[in-house]
This record gives sequence, C-alpha cells and structure tokens, in this order.
Amino acid sequence: MASDNRQTSATDEDAITTETTPLLSSAPVIGAGGAMEAEESKPLLSPTASSPSATATAATAADSTATTSKPLPKLQILLLCYARLIEPMAFFSIFPYINQMVMENGGLDEADMGFYSGLIESLFSLTQMLVMVFWGRAADRVGRKPVLVFSLAGVAVSTALFGLARTIPQMILFRCAAGVFAGSIVTVRTMISELSTRQTQARAFSWFAVAGNLGIFIGPFVGGALAEPARQYPRLFAGLWFFETFPYALSSIAVGVVGATAVVTSALFIEETLPRDAKSDDEAAAPRPPRASTWDLVRSPGVGIVLFNYAYVMLLAFAYTAIVPVFWATRVGLGGLGFTPLGISLFMGLTGLSQTTWLLAIFPPLQHRIGTNAVMRACGIAYPFFMGLMPLLNALLRLRTHAGVVAFWVVGPTLLSVGPGVSMSFTAAQLALNDVSPSHETLGMLNALALTLASGLRSFSPALFASLFAIGVGNQFLSGYFIWVIMTVLALGLTVSTRFLPAASEKDAVSEDGHGHSGGHED
Repeated sequence: MASDNRQTSATDEDAITTETTPLLSSAPVIGAGGAMEAEESKPLLSPTASSPSATATAATAADSTATTSKPLPKLQILLLCYARLIEPMAFFSIFPYINQMVMENGGLDEADMGFYSGLIESLFSLTQMLVMVFWGRAADRVGRKPVLVFSLAGVAVSTALFGLARTIPQMILFRCAAGVFAGSIVTVRTMISELSTRQTQARAFSWFAVAGNLGIFIGPFVGGALAEPARQYPRLFAGLWFFETFPYALSSIAVGVVGATAVVTSALFIEETLPRDAKSDDEAAAPRPPRASTWDLVRSPGVGIVLFNYAYVMLLAFAYTAIVPVFWATRVGLGGLGFTPLGISLFMGLTGLSQTTWLLAIFPPLQHRIGTNAVMRACGIAYPFFMGLMPLLNALLRLRTHAGVVAFWVVGPTLLSVGPGVSMSFTAAQLALNDVSPSHETLGMLNALALTLASGLRSFSPALFASLFAIGVGNQFLSGYFIWVIMTVLALGLTVSTRFLPAASEKDAVSEDGHGHSGGHED
C-alpha cells in the first residue's frame, strides 16, 4: 500500500507545477499511528519530482516526506487569523453610523437616507469583486506576503480616512478605495492552505472562519462605541474641535489603527509561503510555461461544481444574516419575534457561541472521520429544516398562552444552538476548493474566483432578502412567513447541488496499514 501512495504522489505531480491558496492546532484530529502522523505532515499541494524509475520515485517521496514533516506553525496561523480580522472589521464598522453620516453629509431627508447608505455599504463589495482576481494573480506572481502587506495597508488607510469625509462623493471614494485594497482575504486563505496538511486543514480553516466572525462582531462594536464621541462622552471630548467637526473620525481611525498593527505584524513576522524552486541559470533563462486562463481553470475537473456550491452556501449565509435581525425585531403579529435590542443581542450571542462551538469542536473531527463531501451533504440536508422551522417560533408566540411562551423558550434556544451547525458548510466549501485546485500555481486564482463570487453576492443579497422579508410581512403573504418559504426552497437547492460534489473532495481512503491516498487519484 505504501507503493500505492508513492504512485499516487507521482501521478499527482503530473498535474502539479508550483502554487496554492486557503487555523490553528498542530495536533492531529485523530491518531492512526506513525503512518498517520507522516500523512498529517504532507502539504495540501506539495510539489514532488516524478520519475519513470520506481526506485527514484520512492527516493524522491522519502526525501519529500523528510523535508515536509513539521507541525502546523501555530504562530503563523495566529498572525494570519489576525490579518483576517481586518476585512470584516472595515466592512461592518460603518454600519452603526452610516445612516446618520449620510444624512448629515448630504443634507438628505430621512426618506432618501436608505438609498445612499445602502449604496455606500455595498460599494465595498462591488469594488472588491472587480479586483479580487487581480489580487489572486498578483499573489501567484510576486508572492503572498508582499500582496498581503500592501493590501492591508491600503485598507487601513482608506478606512481611517472614511470618517473624515464631509460629502457623499468623498464617502463613496474612500469606501471604494477600501474595497479595492480588500484583497488580503485572498492571500490569507492561500497562505493558510499552504501551511496546512490534509490532517490539519479542517482545524486551520475553522479558526479562519472564527476570526472572520470575530471581525464581524468587533467592527460594528468599535464603530458604534466610538462614533460621535463629543456627544457620547462629553467629559472627554466635548469642546474638541476635531471630534466635533469630524464626529465619525474616531471610529474609522480606530479601525485603521487595528489594520496598521496587522500590517506591522504581517511585515515583520509572517513568512512567505509561495514555493520558489531553486533553478539553474539555464532553467531560469528558459521561458515560463503559459499560465492557465480563468476559463481553463473553471473547466478543470470538479472546479465548476465546487465553485457553484461555495457560492450557494455564501448566498444562504448572506440572506439569513440579513433577515434574522429584522425577523427578531418585527412584531409578533406581523410574523416576527418582537425582541428588544437586548433580546436581539442575547440571541445573536447565542448564535455566535453555537457557531464557534460547531466550527472549533465538532467540525475538525467530523470532517476527518466522514470527509468534506459528507459534511457538505449533511449540512445540505439540515439547512431546509433550519430555515423551515423559523416560522414555528413565531407561531408559538402567536398562541399568546403561557404554554406557548414556555415552548418558545425551549424550542428557540435549542434551535439556535443546533441550527448553526450548518455553518460547517462554509469551512467545508473552502476545503473542497483546496482539494480540486489543479496545482499550487492555480490555488491563489481559484480562491480569488470564489471570493469574487462571494463579494458579488454580498453586494446585493442583503438588500434583496431584507426587501423580500418586508414585502412578505407588509402584505402578510402566508401570514408573514413568505420569506421563510423562499429560504426553505433555496436551501433545498443546496441539498441537491451537494450531491454532485466531485470525488476529489471525498474522504481520503485509508488502508489497513494506516496509509492513505487522495480520494481523487485512486489506482
């Protein structure tokens, strides 16, 4: 079986040249003896030399194992997760004050406020979508670290300047600039992939997802807590010209400072992960083979369907995130839960805690045991039930009985503790991307394509689904449950699409002697 592995390695290398793209434990998820430890140290896309000689192939494989047998670098993953915080912080930090800022800078009526605030919010994702492929190609050509540091610096500066805008065109300019430089997420995902192994990638990307969620929480908190400091904290800031003239500067500068610290830590401590093979002068002078086009990459085996499932999962996530806060705040008689701001905060906290638990404690061993595809399919089956049960919460409160209230407080927290398990599909979709990438040379580009799709969806889906919720509630379509019918039908689509995931992201086959081979290259 060991020879099978060596043959598989040689076969894999025929399709691999030199590249890769995308959290934090060097311990194996489960142990399987020394053979499993050796497999854990094998990079996701490690280039090895192929040879027609079986003896040479074996020697090469042994040498490759020796040079790559190292634990997951915890410090590097931690620093990359810190860099991961910046993009969601920059995106969400303006949400608490954007409406008021638009009204003041544009002299707008309240009726016109929503259009401009929504436009400025979405421009970040729209511009990010347009340049994401550029950042992916740049990371593949000049290296991961330079692109990461440069893009982080751009986001930090443009976000800090946003609070100094005094007109709507200035707000648009700085928001678009932040989106243009938001290529750091592509590079971070790429570098985590290159630092991970098949045995550690599930845990690594679970931490990556948690870091993103933490940024989503910290951004609005900082933005809201530091906006209009002269009004919120008059003892400290009243009478200070700068903060009275630029009431939102402190919020944006604070986020920019956090971004600047990520620039420093990335520049000083993060190591380059793009493989640079040593070549002779003759080889260096030879022209490089042409890179595959974007269309060629999309048509590579398994790539198209994995990208589709990745985008589908992101669509469901963006839609649910847009709907659920409004659902919680809407009156019970209209189809919501009628929560106070405190109740919304508590339920959001419960959801976040549950999601973190699923991603860090359950997903890594589950993915190791049943494989990426099986996790995706399980989430695809669970998603329609999670969405379809949401109206039940409102139905219990509409009974207006003591039993109904008691049942709500039993069912509600239970649903929001178990239901966020579907968030495992986010990380599983990323691992599937890693598995179907043809080579190190294309993984950066593949992640850029995936994030381009996600940015495009994020630019319009919150407004679309929040509007559909409002239409359903305002007209009492299906007793106000119209949006949940739509979400359930969409979720059923994921149930179907996950059935077509390619074999490349199946659970690795493990033989009786403990050796495994990639599920996509069986001999």
